[in-house]
Amino acid sequence: MRSRIIGFIVTVQSVLFLGHWFVYQTWTSFDRASDPPGISWLAIAIALLSITFVTASLLAWRYPQWPVRAYYTLAAVWLGLFSYFLIAAGGSWIVYGFGRTLGLHWQPRYIAFLLFGLALAAGVFGLLNAVRVRVRRVPVKLANLPPSWRGRVAALVTDMHLGHVRGARFARRLVALLSRLRPDLVLIGGDLYDGTSADVHRLAAPLRQLSAPLGAFFVTGNHEEFRHGAKYLEAVEGAGIRVLRNEKVVIDGLQLVGVNHRDSVFPERLRAILRGVEISPSSPSVLLTHAPNQLGIAAEEGIALQLSGHTHGGQYFPFTLVASRIYGAFVHGLHQLGNLLVYTSYGAGTWGPPLRVGTSPEIILLRFE
Repeated sequence: MRSRIIGFIVTVQSVLFLGHWFVYQTWTSFDRASDPPGISWLAIAIALLSITFVTASLLAWRYPQWPVRAYYTLAAVWLGLFSYFLIAAGGSWIVYGFGRTLGLHWQPRYIAFLLFGLALAAGVFGLLNAVRVRVRRVPVKLANLPPSWRGRVAALVTDMHLGHVRGARFARRLVALLSRLRPDLVLIGGDLYDGTSADVHRLAAPLRQLSAPLGAFFVTGNHEEFRHGAKYLEAVEGAGIRVLRNEKVVIDGLQLVGVNHRDSVFPERLRAILRGVEISPSSPSVLLTHAPNQLGIAAEEGIALQLSGHTHGGQYFPFTLVASRIYGAFVHGLHQLGNLLVYTSYGAGTWGPPLRVGTSPEIILLRFE
């Protein structure tokens, strides 16, 4: 196991180093004035930047202190910007080659300046866009809905990823927003934590201020299952949030089922859990589980509405294309599969680079009709 981890780290670092080398070579080839003879400080800086995210991640898994948090945040920001610089480097060669093919004498340095400038603008936009959490109001119609539930609102909050980049201050801001929105029910769909070393009780403490008449419920995401899962659940329960462990609760006639992420990914295990909780077809049922997995099974077992997150919508372009390829229409928003409604949230936080391009952080307000 240890050798596999070391091999993975070496592979990731090698890929990052090669990518940084490509960006450096492209920039200096297109703008030769940036690489004067002698010691190339730009080359040294790029080489050092190439190791920041791996070293920061290794430290973040062990230490929660503020210098590590600051280093990890800076490394994550750089990784996001580098993603766009890498695209700009590849694009520079494509545009240059296209121009040469057509016999156009475009200045290489101006090509690089334009594309790298656009890359920087996209990265800065992504950083700013990831800070502002949107509120999306979504009406849902469920059959056999009890009269008492008509007009009630449930808030869906997923993927906060509390840890080194976003901490207790971010949690307090979300709780304050929820307090102003005054939902009847709060549903936290996993990845509350980022999975790095952290004071989990301090990060969960703002959740004590949640005030929802019908309660607040939580299911685990994959990041709560990396290691030491019990400590995360203890902190969540200590903040007054009910953790659903593959179980059903009935809230004024509405069946709420919560399934752990690790159990939702296996078809037969999920089917056994849903059958074990004995879902009544005469009452509406809501499945809260971290990822939009095994939707066909949820539909077959009579679930009316599934609420999930996990995908982040890919978080930022071009990874948005990858996420859409994996999850299809269910990567985000409200969609239907047979009699099953599915809502997948982009999530409120970010993982890794704190960028959002092509997606936006959100809290979902589901109004039952």
